[in-house]
Amino acid sequence: MQTLRRFLQRLFFFLFAALLLFEEWGWEPLAALFVRLARLPLWAALERRIVRLSPKIALLAFGLPVLTLLPVKLLALYLFGKGQTLLGLVLLLSAKIGGTAIMARLFQLTQPALMQLGWFAWCYPRWKAWKDAVLAEVRKTAVWRSAQTAKQAVKLWWKGLQG
Repeated sequence: MQTLRRFLQRLFFFLFAALLLFEEWGWEPLAALFVRLARLPLWAALERRIVRLSPKIALLAFGLPVLTLLPVKLLALYLFGKGQTLLGLVLLLSAKIGGTAIMARLFQLTQPALMQLGWFAWCYPRWKAWKDAVLAEVRKTAVWRSAQTAKQAVKLWWKGLQG
């Protein structure tokens, strides 16, 4: 029983760490992409309205995109079940990337209002500290170091292509 428990803990840690890494790698660049959209007058006006939301409405604005992506992810699972693996994977990845981009920017815009909610102000620093500890453990691994080396090689290759 202990072996199964240890295996499940490691599996959960690996899957959760992979999710956190995706969020970590994607959060800043995807948020930056949405910042560029703020150059558009209509988009800038929308962002100004979001920044002025009350804490409870900001929470709704932050959480609503997660709920709207749920049917898309369920459709992807349905497609997997019907043997449409590639289409399901494309749909799932698109939802994950798009959702991360939207959530990253919305969090930047709503964080000051969200921090006015007592429970959020209490939970967020603890969540961040825990997440940072998990990521620190992942960054110690050989797989992480290899991925960083590969990432640097790709960056150098890309710069070489651009001249």
